[in-house]
Amino acid sequence: MLTAGDMENRQTGPTMYFLGVSTNQSVSRKIFPRWVEILGIRQARLVGIDLPIDAPAGQYRRVMYHIKIDPMIRGALVTTHKLNLLRAAEDFFDELTPDAALCREVSSIYKRNGRLIGHTVDPTTCGQAMQRFIPPDHWSCHGADLLCLGAGGAAVALVYFFCSRAPANWKPKRIMLIDRDRAKLDNIRYLLTKLPSSEIDFGFTHNADPAINDRLLASLPAHSVVINATGMGKDRPGSPITDQAVFPESGIVWELNYRGKLDFLHQARSQAVDRNLRIEDGWDFFLLGWSAIVGNVFDLRIGPQTFEKLCATARELRSD
Repeated sequence: MLTAGDMENRQTGPTMYFLGVSTNQSVSRKIFPRWVEILGIRQARLVGIDLPIDAPAGQYRRVMYHIKIDPMIRGALVTTHKLNLLRAAEDFFDELTPDAALCREVSSIYKRNGRLIGHTVDPTTCGQAMQRFIPPDHWSCHGADLLCLGAGGAAVALVYFFCSRAPANWKPKRIMLIDRDRAKLDNIRYLLTKLPSSEIDFGFTHNADPAINDRLLASLPAHSVVINATGMGKDRPGSPITDQAVFPESGIVWELNYRGKLDFLHQARSQAVDRNLRIEDGWDFFLLGWSAIVGNVFDLRIGPQTFEKLCATARELRSD
């Protein structure tokens, strides 16, 4: 992890920053040295930068300043801070890609011809991850709903994907979004005014009470998809639901995190047999996002065969 003193010094080799909350705990710290061997960028190094959730704008700006001025810093991967970093430091970017400009978030920062570019990979990788575990006929056969707990960057990507990227017959009939922060819900409402009509019925609930989330969960029809996009269980303790919550019969449960205490994931697993649940963590989402951003930062094309090599190496290093 980068210290305050280190940030004042120029990097000595091609460097990728990793902006998160607890970067030392990420398996990426073990994976990256192996990946750079596979990708032929052996001198590249990964430097983690931990910032608190909702950090002061000055902290984001300081990080962006060093990315901007140091030619050895090729770019960065941003996790929890995707929305706040752009809000605090948009003026450092020479260009935002159309996806980043529309979603108002940045997960990938890279340089091209001396220009600093902000991009978001999540609308693509979110869809790719879901299509790995949600069957092609799931939505059309079951008329299922989708409940997304949390309305931050991952939820933005989810909405963007279903409105702009998803196949016409691969969409839920209804998407419900729940968040304790009204501004995040309003942000998605605004995003929907800029996206093509999807024929999806969107619902918004401003709520921080897990018991109310339980009731909303209980209202879902069978086969519905439930997503924990709150960061609880990783960046913050706890779960957005209580232990008394009941998941939809034959539902699909997606915990977007792959590490941490993962309380929500354990709650779902305790009902897996009785409720006939399919349960996924965020591992594939993590690998898809990381490989895409490493490709952006070091200007590499990572094709399917190379991606499978990266995945195989990552599996060897996964501790759980």
